[in-house]
Amino acid sequence: MSVVIRLSKIGRRGEARFRVVVSEKRSRRDGKPIEILGWYEKRQDSQNKNVNMERYNYWVSKGGIPSQTVLKIVK
Repeated sequence: MSVVIRLSKIGRRGEARFRVVVSEKRSRRDGKPIEILGWYEKRQDSQNKNVNMERYNYWVSKGGIPSQTVLKIVK
């Protein structure tokens, strides 16, 4: 089983709101995740985020591969 850390969309059209989730590579983008690590909200003037870095580091140590966008968010 290949595990990835990626974004799952939860906002309405025109509002960029996402959850940072751990899921299997083959599952759908908005399918049931293994674990929810936090959220990310991007607006024109600012961006808000809340990611549980302890759990993020745990999943990366277990072989979870973060997407390019998630890498930008956590740095």
